[in-house]
Amino acid sequence: MKGRFKRVSLVTIGALILLTCGRAAFSAGSRTPPIITVAIDKNALITLAGNTRPEARNAANDRGPVNDSFPMEHLWLQLRRAPEQEQAFEKYLDELEDLKSPNYHHWLSAQEVGERYGLAPQDLATVTNWLKSHGFTVNLVYPNGVVIDFSGNAGEVGEAFHTEIHNLEVKGAAHIANMSDPQIPAALAPAVVGVVSLHDFRPRAMNKPRPSYTFPLSGCGVAGSPDCYAVVPADLATIYELNPLFAAGYSGQGQTIVVLEDSDLYSTSDWTTFRSVLGLASAYPEGSLSEVQPGDCADPGVNGDDVEAAIDVEWASAAAPSAAIEMASCADTATTFGGFIALQNLLNASGTPPAIVSISYGESESENGVAQNASINSLYQQAVAAGVSVFVSAGDEGAASSDYGASNATHGITVSGFASTQYNVAVGGTDFGDTYAGTNSTYWSGSNGAAYGSALSYVPEIPWNDSCASELIADYLFVNDFIGDGLTYGSTGFCNSSSGMDYGFLNTIAGSGCATGAPAPSTPGVVSGSCAGYPKPGWQSVLGNPSDGVRDIPDVSLFAANGVWGHYYVVCISDVSNGGSSCLAAPDTWAGFGGTSFAAPIMAAIQSLINQRTGSRQGNPNPSYYSLANTEYGTTGSASCNSMLGNGAASSCIFYDVTQGDMDVNCTQGSNNCYTPSGTYYGVLSTSKSEYQPAYGTQTGWDFATGIGTVNAYNLVTVFGTAAPTHTPTAAPKSSPSPTATPTRTATATPTPTSTPTGTPESLEVTPSVAKFGKVKVGKVKSVTLTLSNPSRKGLPITFRKPMMTVPAASPQVFGFPPASITNCPAQLPPKKKCMLNVEFAPASRGPVSSAVTIFDNAGNANQVIQLQGTGK
Repeated sequence: MKGRFKRVSLVTIGALILLTCGRAAFSAGSRTPPIITVAIDKNALITLAGNTRPEARNAANDRGPVNDSFPMEHLWLQLRRAPEQEQAFEKYLDELEDLKSPNYHHWLSAQEVGERYGLAPQDLATVTNWLKSHGFTVNLVYPNGVVIDFSGNAGEVGEAFHTEIHNLEVKGAAHIANMSDPQIPAALAPAVVGVVSLHDFRPRAMNKPRPSYTFPLSGCGVAGSPDCYAVVPADLATIYELNPLFAAGYSGQGQTIVVLEDSDLYSTSDWTTFRSVLGLASAYPEGSLSEVQPGDCADPGVNGDDVEAAIDVEWASAAAPSAAIEMASCADTATTFGGFIALQNLLNASGTPPAIVSISYGESESENGVAQNASINSLYQQAVAAGVSVFVSAGDEGAASSDYGASNATHGITVSGFASTQYNVAVGGTDFGDTYAGTNSTYWSGSNGAAYGSALSYVPEIPWNDSCASELIADYLFVNDFIGDGLTYGSTGFCNSSSGMDYGFLNTIAGSGCATGAPAPSTPGVVSGSCAGYPKPGWQSVLGNPSDGVRDIPDVSLFAANGVWGHYYVVCISDVSNGGSSCLAAPDTWAGFGGTSFAAPIMAAIQSLINQRTGSRQGNPNPSYYSLANTEYGTTGSASCNSMLGNGAASSCIFYDVTQGDMDVNCTQGSNNCYTPSGTYYGVLSTSKSEYQPAYGTQTGWDFATGIGTVNAYNLVTVFGTAAPTHTPTAAPKSSPSPTATPTRTATATPTPTSTPTGTPESLEVTPSVAKFGKVKVGKVKSVTLTLSNPSRKGLPITFRKPMMTVPAASPQVFGFPPASITNCPAQLPPKKKCMLNVEFAPASRGPVSSAVTIFDNAGNANQVIQLQGTGK
């Protein structure tokens, strides 16, 4: 879109087991030998390390202990399987996605998981009796056999777990938390991971409101354009090729998408208005919305997360407009996120769980703590066993997940524990690159359609990044507005300029990605650097993915920006007290947002179209995604599927490889993983503190900024399942180029004329006429894309000679062409068509350099010579 600037109860969980009847329910588990083999000695204790919030370790936040009678309701105790039992379960989960296995898509109910892989009845009895002996009420043992729900008070927590619950004041907000790592009898250690949470710090919704940018010019985004190009469902359908699916009858009929929340919707009429105004209700009347509290959990009512709830239900419906959208919400307890209560209850209900769930919340692994991370992993693990596909927002803080909402990163490189398991699809975020390239008019119509859509085609994408650490923002403002020196760091870099500091660019807002980190950090909120995260799954073996031995995210990405380049999503949320606005006028007056909380439900909706086409639930779709990406990228990448080609990308692409830009964010001098040269105060997050290694940039194939890229939904849906993924649980990942590796630049030889059709095409237009690379650091590489167009309305195609282009040979060769993605130009360019040619600049020394690229063809204005200008620094 172009514009200027109730209650329905789920079936009661009869399968949830009170301890008094638990033995019968778990009788099949008698085949599992007990792992608690010695008597409990209350004086022989072990510490459950890594389970104290960093805020509780800061004495300045402490406001003293809570009363012993302070209620601690519905705590979760996460249990631990024996190692051989866990291995057997993981093997079974692998086989679920192996077409050659007799267990392929043989999903397990919660009861079956408990019977086969839950703890032995004797162990469950031992643990629950121990809890009761300390005064706790055991509410239930979940059928999965690895989670116990229990209640008590702070005094009982102190007595049983040897930690005090204190009041805290953090940034003006009141909280409660345990002040030290809990302790339990050593006899229970083989069977107990820990209490999932003893604090009330909530996960964060992964959305960002659209700021009112006033820099450097009045208008929309950093470019100061008079036009914003907001995204509505019609744009989404055009850009990601949903329209052909809808036309073929795949719009979500018969599918249910569950979004997990801890708030009710402010008004269900907002969803109705969104669909009505934006053309979904009339075109796809089957679409529906319901609100449920699974397992009769407490209704959360409307709270500050109502914006997230509106985003999720509206944009899941945008990508699967005929689907049933089910918003499953539970109230948070003092210690447990309501969205996870909803998921736990859905998975452990007696009926079949939903096929697809989406989670738009997050918290860093290092702040979650060991027990919380284990709980999330176990929860998603059970979901996959039941055939549930879990989609999770990768995060909105770049690689600084412990610094959500901060003006600078201080905790170093961290990752969201909500998105980092191998059992979920982590969905990252992109922005559109047309504003940076100056090609808005190529991709957006000058007027809106009936449903307010204005996108004309797929749009080139870059990583979503609002920070001054964005190389593209720094470069754009230097080239166009003479701000800074084109660098993000250093005394004259953008992050230390008055403009960067004064106009909101000191922030940690960017799409997230990272390697999974250490489960027990030595510094609060900071990954310890041992990289002892989740092991790399065998299917995560694709060009670009590093040989780091751990799970890396994101898996895929979709548009998620909040307006820094003039693009954002519109949302109908009428809660004006919480960032909303009236939806009575045109959508360009509605609230504008971004965030990976859009990308997750949209990707979940695309998966629902896959389920509709295949007629079955898919469980973990990642093995298939990566198998398809492996086929597309091979060992060198796909030049025709480079996102920079925009509407020139091949029609056969399943994924668009995002290769320009980064998700780096700014940080403060002396903080973890912060590169601050020349003693400057503001630096940028870097994998090295001694040299600039941004965390993280893009590259050919998979990268931390965007995963395997974004999607052509039509191709993904129609190809998914036509070839079985090769699943190798312990396969070593492919070696990959370093994210900062310099591509080989080549100067081509003088072309040899080839035969051409009779007659001469009028002209070949090449833009820009001068390729200006700006200032580029010595040893780094920058690309510029030339657009080649045949402006004739009819007549002869333009024939390119072989080779079609050259730059003069030089030593060193600082101008050249990237080996994997030079051009998508065909041998002949028909009238009214265009293609792309990528040129690179890699300075070998400081100072200005110039050259030219010559394009050889049979047009009337051949041969075209485009000047190349750059400066090494």
